[in-house]
Amino acid sequence: MLTSNVKRIMQEKKVTIRAMNEATGLSFETITRARKSQINLCRLNTLEIMASYLGCKVKDLFDED
Repeated sequence: MLTSNVKRIMQEKKVTIRAMNEATGLSFETITRARKSQINLCRLNTLEIMASYLGCKVKDLFDED
């Protein structure tokens, strides 16, 4: 199972869902799903867009349990 770090990284960088939505074009639902504690389904392309916007690597967005 993958544990999401997206919420924590967004909080550290003071990034809102709205700001990420407007900058990346990712839907509110996609961003909200990625911020949940467990990542069940997320495209690699989506993670790449998020990582690029947040200034981190894709592997930083989650931990593997």
